[in-house]
Amino acid sequence: QVQVVESGGGLVQAGGSLRLSCAASGIRSSIDHMGWYRQAPGKQRELVAAISGGSTVYVNSVKGRFTISRDNAKNTLYLQMNSLIPEDTAAYYCNVRVHFGRPEGYWGQGTQVTVSS
Repeated sequence: QVQVVESGGGLVQAGGSLRLSCAASGIRSSIDHMGWYRQAPGKQRELVAAISGGSTVYVNSVKGRFTISRDNAKNTLYLQMNSLIPEDTAAYYCNVRVHFGRPEGYWGQGTQVTVSS
């Protein structure tokens, strides 16, 4: 059973930084996609950044501020978030899709990021 656990969220002032981690376990096949998503109150969940099929994508609002990276040996995904702004406040979720796994992938429980002005 694939399990996904996020960590690293917290409260930070605008302009500050946080590093999120996503550890995936129970992986029995290759990983096709690992991505960070976020959901603010009253808004739909949106893709923030992902590494998928060897490509890296970012939502426009975080380009130049956030960096996604992955440690393949540890099946761990990271999101370095710099120059945080209040609009980045949200619950951040990690999604992992593996070959022969569920099409929708596996989600973690989320980690809260709150940026104060």
